[in-house]
Amino acid sequence: MKTPCEIIVWSVVPIIRKEFAKSLIENHGFTQRKTAKKLGITEATVSRYISGKRGALRISDDEILKEIKESTKRITKENGPVVIEETCRICRLLKSREFAEGINHACE
Repeated sequence: MKTPCEIIVWSVVPIIRKEFAKSLIENHGFTQRKTAKKLGITEATVSRYISGKRGALRISDDEILKEIKESTKRITKENGPVVIEETCRICRLLKSREFAEGINHACE
């Protein structure tokens, strides 16, 4: 059995990062390189997110997708811990919607 933290690190965070990467590229005109730098990940990881090779689960909740767009607006404008703050915020939203079984006690 995986701990809630393992589920978040291996399953939830990649989904959030994938959505951030897609939004930065599609809605804000970022390149993969600029996206990688902004999110603090490698270009190869961004490529895997965009191609669907990583973070394969899809978020279909319109409210969460709207919040991800808001997060990426903040990420484009601010530096520092904003990516971490927004990742945690979206994780809490996913948790509140019971997106992934087993994360109910995480992110508290």
